[in-house]
Amino acid sequence: MGEASNIEPLKFNLSDLNEDMLHTILELVSDGIWDWNANTGFVYRNPGWYEMLGYAPHSLDNSVLTWENVIHPDDYLQVMAQFDDYLNHRAPGYKAEFRCRMQDGRYTWIEDRGYVLARNADGSVARMVGAHRSIEDKKRLLEALERRNHSLEAIVEERTRELSRVNQQLHIQLEENRKLAETDVLTSVANRYRLEKALPLACERAQRFRQPLSLIAMDIDDFKNINDHYGHALGDAALVQVVESVKRWVREGDVLARWGGDEFIMILPNTPLGDARTLAGNIRDGLASLLPVGDFQVTMSFGVVQRFDEEQQTGLLARADQALYRSKIAGKNVISG
Repeated sequence: MGEASNIEPLKFNLSDLNEDMLHTILELVSDGIWDWNANTGFVYRNPGWYEMLGYAPHSLDNSVLTWENVIHPDDYLQVMAQFDDYLNHRAPGYKAEFRCRMQDGRYTWIEDRGYVLARNADGSVARMVGAHRSIEDKKRLLEALERRNHSLEAIVEERTRELSRVNQQLHIQLEENRKLAETDVLTSVANRYRLEKALPLACERAQRFRQPLSLIAMDIDDFKNINDHYGHALGDAALVQVVESVKRWVREGDVLARWGGDEFIMILPNTPLGDARTLAGNIRDGLASLLPVGDFQVTMSFGVVQRFDEEQQTGLLARADQALYRSKIAGKNVISG
């Protein structure tokens, strides 16, 4: 009994476990664990991750978009900057605190940590694991301590409530103003200002998660002739009719924007070129059912392109515009890419 034991302690690494065994173990962990295979885009999340946000286990898509969609909009850019800094060796680790939207629409504070397990030969991430931990109680405790430290607690609380009411009213007004600023008055789709904000973000997301991004540039054929023959009022009515037809093919996550005059741009995240061309064909076929404007049967020409790796929004837009120009030269009502 008094002699030292010669038995070696049991040692193992996560890399020694196969995928099924690892995920089976993670099913038993109460913390919110995630496992991202960057090469396939698949993200495993254990039951604890879902329960923290009030969801049934494994009830959401196993993709990075699920994570993106639950981050509070005001925290999104900060979180992505911290994430990118770690992936690109500008920070020694990844740790972020942000608000996540729960299943009932409320937000809860979480701490997110992650670690790169493997990289590809080119240095890009191959696999990364991490964990969500609820810090809602910590945040609430800090807020409670701050309130108690104030000698005029009752007055402060009343003023806080009043400020909250005012802030809510201001938020509603600001949201209305934002929508007005980003919406085309005639067609009610996104305007050029909104497009110039959305496209760089779409390019960054495509680069970060190595997903395809396509663009459709389109405009109405001979629209000037319609205006010249029948007046701008009828021309505007035709424009609205065309947009209503195009909107039937806009999917969740897509952005349809009026680029100017009768030209429109559609941003198609996570969409390869072939699917984008099919979508353009569906839009073109749908326009065939529209009533003619006088002697003019309304058609559109299309330029369809997919983003190159590292390509920024300026080059992508320019290539889409060039493809649209080729469609016009080819006889209109044509899809080029």
